Amino acid sequence: MEWLVLILIGLSAGFLGALIGLGGGIIVVPALLFFGTYTSLLKGISPQVAVGTSLLIMIFTGLSSTLTYLKHKTVDYKSGLIFFIGSGPGGIVGAWVNQALNMKTFNIYFGIFMIVVSIILMIRNKLKPMPILKGKNIQRTFTDQSGKTYEYGYSLLLGLCIAFFVGFLSGIFGIGGGSLLVPAMILLFLFPPHVAVATSMFMIFLSAILSSVTHISFGNVDWAYAAALIPGAWIGARLGAVVNTKIKSDTVVQILRLILIFVGLRLIYQGIMG
Repeated sequence: MEWLVLILIGLSAGFLGALIGLGGGIIVVPALLFFGTYTSLLKGISPQVAVGTSLLIMIFTGLSSTLTYLKHKTVDYKSGLIFFIGSGPGGIVGAWVNQALNMKTFNIYFGIFMIVVSIILMIRNKLKPMPILKGKNIQRTFTDQSGKTYEYGYSLLLGLCIAFFVGFLSGIFGIGGGSLLVPAMILLFLFPPHVAVATSMFMIFLSAILSSVTHISFGNVDWAYAAALIPGAWIGARLGAVVNTKIKSDTVVQILRLILIFVGLRLIYQGIMG
């Protein structure tokens, strides 16, 4: 039963993470904390172990979805590497900060973060792109399968700063950071949505390697649980990436948003009430 639960968690996290570019950690972390706190299925799950294990899983989620996106040629390697230069150090700093959080504090902060993510998901399709024109020294183009060509670009310094902040949050909470990076790429830098999601997963893959190494050095990874989560996450990520290339993900995003609000409020309540 324990392994079945972990496989289903990995499958759900991989699918949703790859579908909308979140990375999947925002599913894995609260799921591990819930089953570790309120059931007898999982034992020894502290916030640090949940985050460290989640980041390890995201290596496989990111790689699996990236391989699928490569076939559709929607990954912007150059931008992904640039964002990784910023997110990598941010993830290391976040992992250090994570060590100082106890269960109550972690629940409150993570609950607030989940609600913020749900709000971003709620309004991101309603916001109009507001490209930052000054200092746009990275220029890119992309032609989709229908032949439509998109032009987008960004300031190198701004891209690195945003990526560092995303990596920092990833290191603290064990999430991929795509919930913040994808809207930023679409709204500020005019990335085509499919390219933003695919590039986000590529960056998450690279960033998760660095962040997870830091957490491994702290002993924050439960290898047995990770072994059960990885197969589901790998398969889910492949499925999510395939679905992303074929349909609009608005319905899934709406369902996920409601789940995030509910779980976020519950975590805040648990943190306050102890």
